[in-house]
Amino acid sequence: MTADAPAPVRDPAWSLSRSAIGLWVTEGVIGALFWVVVVTAVLVFVPEGGLPSPLRWALVAFAVLEAAVTIGIRPWVRYRVHRWEVTGEAVYTLTGWLTRTWTLVPISRIQTVDVTRGVLQQLFGLATVAVLTASSQGTVRVLHLEADVAQRVADDLARRAELVRDEAT
Repeated sequence: MTADAPAPVRDPAWSLSRSAIGLWVTEGVIGALFWVVVVTAVLVFVPEGGLPSPLRWALVAFAVLEAAVTIGIRPWVRYRVHRWEVTGEAVYTLTGWLTRTWTLVPISRIQTVDVTRGVLQQLFGLATVAVLTASSQGTVRVLHLEADVAQRVADDLARRAELVRDEAT
């Protein structure tokens, strides 16, 4: 491979924190509870004649299936497919379990690095690193890293991006 050849597209090296599974399960439980409340309200407040029996069963089946997928399947699949890596040249992410998105942001394009911690992320000791560029499509988010890892990654990226800017002037 020559020096001008692009880097091969490959899966990034690192998985997210295993605590992300617990976070996603919790989000699934919250979502499932929402649907349980909605379906229960429909079954309680809509009279028997107002909603055909097959439709009532379909609503119950939907709520059960939705809960099974969002609690029992989606978190494990997402953990297996979401990946990230920081190399000397770029930040890579691979996201999505149905539609796969591979994103590369060169260190030289980084303008801002942010670390955010949502309420549920804080409960699980997680944080998200957002790497922003001048491009409207240039933001890459590394979701659900352990909070201390996220802070170290953000500090390292900010330092390296600054070095690249200093060398360019």
